[in-house]
Amino acid sequence: MAFQPIVDVSLERVYAYEALVRGPNGESAQGVLSQVSAENRYAFDQKCRVAAIRGAVAAGILDDDAKLSINFLPNAVYSPIACIQLTLATATATGFPTDRLIFEFTENEQMPDPAHVANIVAAYRKMGFATALDDFGAGHAGLALLAAIQPDIIKLDMALMQGIAASSVKRTIVAHVVRMCAELGIVVIGEGVETVAELDVLRQIGVRYIQGHVFARPGFRSLAPVHWPASTAIAI
Repeated sequence: MAFQPIVDVSLERVYAYEALVRGPNGESAQGVLSQVSAENRYAFDQKCRVAAIRGAVAAGILDDDAKLSINFLPNAVYSPIACIQLTLATATATGFPTDRLIFEFTENEQMPDPAHVANIVAAYRKMGFATALDDFGAGHAGLALLAAIQPDIIKLDMALMQGIAASSVKRTIVAHVVRMCAELGIVVIGEGVETVAELDVLRQIGVRYIQGHVFARPGFRSLAPVHWPASTAIAI
């Protein structure tokens, strides 16, 4: 695993680290994910959860109160209760508080049964976990999936972030999504933010949580240190 911080720009602290799958020598996620099939999806999903928790604890995440965001495959979860048991056992064994876990799923994974995903989200919420919809604004669903599932967090797709400083259309779209999510009680994270100009626009719009190279690249088997651009000294 590699770990990339998600930053709270209003408090200038790390809100969470996202665990990103890598090969044993740091190979890209694409090379690993290309080997996932229907036959090994469940085992892969379970191993990723274990590796994320164990890796984050080994890297020092218990030294502060940052959350840990783990990507999971909804199509690999046949039962939310049964499939969470190894995750809970790993958290207990490593001393990681389960109320600091976030589970991310992406709208880029085709979801033939949104009701099944909604059931997972509801079950995780009852168990005290937060859920995040990754890559919002791209993929198979968008607003329809948000209406059906209503996660705790959405992560705006990087395609909306890139070039937002020069695009009034993207700024308008993001501003309306932020207002909508505020009414729904959903946290918004801007991901894939690479420049200070993009960061400044998102802060002006009211996006409090940011993930991207402007703050840190993923750290392989480590919690990447955060670089704080001077512009973040101004509170939202």
